[in-house]
Amino acid sequence: MTKDELYQYAMTLYDFCDYPAVKYKILFSLLDTPYEDKKLSVLRKEFLQSDIVEEMYQLQDEHGGWGRFRSKDYLSKAKIPTSTTGINRCLYIGLTIHDRDILFMANEYLFSLLEGTSSEEIFEKNERAIPWQMAEVCNLAEAIEPNRAECDEIYNQWLYIAERAYANGEYCYEADKAAQHELFLTREDRLVPMQSELLLKRRDRVSPELENAMLRHLGGEASIRGHFWEKTPYDLPDEFQNRVMRRWFHTFNYINQFRGSGLYLKDAVQWLQEQMNPDGLWDWGPQVNDPWGYFGYFSCNRHYKHNRIVDCTMEILNFFKQYIENNE
Repeated sequence: MTKDELYQYAMTLYDFCDYPAVKYKILFSLLDTPYEDKKLSVLRKEFLQSDIVEEMYQLQDEHGGWGRFRSKDYLSKAKIPTSTTGINRCLYIGLTIHDRDILFMANEYLFSLLEGTSSEEIFEKNERAIPWQMAEVCNLAEAIEPNRAECDEIYNQWLYIAERAYANGEYCYEADKAAQHELFLTREDRLVPMQSELLLKRRDRVSPELENAMLRHLGGEASIRGHFWEKTPYDLPDEFQNRVMRRWFHTFNYINQFRGSGLYLKDAVQWLQEQMNPDGLWDWGPQVNDPWGYFGYFSCNRHYKHNRIVDCTMEILNFFKQYIENNE
């Protein structure tokens, strides 16, 4: 997988779909066109007026979220089931904190959760719930606006935990438990999962040795043993178009957050390239049946083949881009 191949794949999708949100995402996120670029600035006006952005704006509540933080309200028939889903969707389609006020308001919502000033209460079903959810809040806040001082304390806690857990270059459960009990005053043997995504938001603070240890444990040993998922890059389906294909992407994207991810994903990347259709695009197939809003859909109606191809191709190209960056 090379940058030239990614460019070729991206431009094939660019020519295939005239929807401004798709073209904007390709230029801005996949091909790294500068934010101030004149062509991108013209396209941004269409993007910000598109139905996909307008819908996120209209569905956002007065607090800056989209309902509860991560616990779906089953009494509500909201298109966006949680605020976590809403924020991730905004980030996925290419919105920044400078575009309209959607992510600005979302950031205010997140910090109200951190500061305890929100009218929403963090659901405390066990002693791990609060530190786990606070880390998720900071992960989203750092994705919107990096290096926020409000996240320093929680970030430093997780860096300390990770450095203790991987002190010898391999994961040690007892060291992880001791560090979490020390910081969170918890007592259970069950632990909050390692917040690797949050740690890598400030990659300059994570040593190459620590990142490599996390890759080999979280991306390698854990997936082989099936600790975190059943769909692994070592057990790829015979056919790309099947009703659970999306589940492999949870694994692909999780491992792909680390530098050196090619150690485990090289064959998966080759397999994905082989699944391209004759038009140079990818298609989940008609059997895909996931609720709107949980993934990075670029349309307000997901029932058409054209939209399905766009959604699938974009997700794969995002994966390829991060793979190239982490394996250069």
